[in-house]
Amino acid sequence: MGVRHTITESPVGPLTLVADGSALIGLYFSDHSRTPRIPLGERDDSGFSSVISQLGEYFAGARTSFSLELAPRGSAFELAVWAALVTIPYGETRTYGQLAAALGDPAGAQAVGNANGWNPISIIVPCHRVVGSSGRLTGYAGGLHRKRFLLSLEEPPAEDLGLLF
Repeated sequence: MGVRHTITESPVGPLTLVADGSALIGLYFSDHSRTPRIPLGERDDSGFSSVISQLGEYFAGARTSFSLELAPRGSAFELAVWAALVTIPYGETRTYGQLAAALGDPAGAQAVGNANGWNPISIIVPCHRVVGSSGRLTGYAGGLHRKRFLLSLEEPPAEDLGLLF
């Protein structure tokens, strides 16, 4: 089984899932702002059930992390940035500067931002959890409307204060 893809519906629109063997190598939005660097291969809907199921659980609020075989393709630096992304807990954000510092280069926020933008496995490798230094939402290959949606999906529910009216 070589590189192949399928398309699945989601609350953020159609998602193209790309796999090589049993590993997921891409997840792209229908209007992704960066052209995938990897070939999508032939359309073959088999072998994607676990990814689709876990995405469904995530969008339903029943899953906060993914358990999938991932094999993103990129430079050593990009792979390091993407590995750092998966350490950002569900419901939290980090700035580009914080990620750069965690990777040992406090002045590398712009390079981290560029690598973040090339993340080939959106949502599952949560690049939407990275924000600007002021906490402001900045670029997202799926569009800021999707970034807002994903971050709001991950917000904890409002605390029940037990007030009676």
